[in-house]
Amino acid sequence: MENERKRIYVADDDDNIRQIVKTFLFSDGYAVEDFPTGDLLLERFRQEPCDLAILDVMMPGSDGFTVCTELRKLSTVPIIMLTARDSENDYAMGLGLGSDDYITKPFSAMALLMRVRAIFRRIDFESQKREMPAAAAVSVGRLTLDEDRRHILGSGKPLPLTPTEYEVLKYLMLRADQAVSREELLNSVWGFEAVVETRATDDTVRRLRQKLEGCGVNIAAVWGYGFRLEETK
Repeated sequence: MENERKRIYVADDDDNIRQIVKTFLFSDGYAVEDFPTGDLLLERFRQEPCDLAILDVMMPGSDGFTVCTELRKLSTVPIIMLTARDSENDYAMGLGLGSDDYITKPFSAMALLMRVRAIFRRIDFESQKREMPAAAAVSVGRLTLDEDRRHILGSGKPLPLTPTEYEVLKYLMLRADQAVSREELLNSVWGFEAVVETRATDDTVRRLRQKLEGCGVNIAAVWGYGFRLEETK
């Protein structure tokens, strides 16, 4: 199976939830390790990085937000946050710290599995493209997209982008000066419809704006619609 080499780490202090998530992911062909705390997951990650991390927010010791921050210092590994708190502030904080998705408990294990598949589908698609003949580089302002190496250069230096940030910025670069709706980004980048809400796109764009300073571009908001990548002077 194409998934069998992909390793997923799951941290949640609820034994029940951890077991359900592990069972669903394992049955889909993933190698899964689970941890009752985020600190144990982080310790394991430092020994051997995984391909995707799933973090509960409220855990003994370091909470999920803290672990997400520490993982981002080490890697751009995809991160999905789980939380029992249905709060917009928590949602924004998780995405703002660099997580790729955010799911509120109670949740469907199948819905989580679909989101995991969507993240890996994007990564696998990019890997397959690297095996194809080299494509011409795309430049906007001082940004240069190199799809074969799966990175974007800003003023000649690779930008530290998470997989989701890379996909969003690439999508906007390929449609520079065009208005792109939030729904279009959700469908094309996240791989599913507005179930993740528009905050996913808004917070990813906010993080990108910070990383694009000095690159001669701006992600402009198109009121009531979406975004447009524009060159600046």
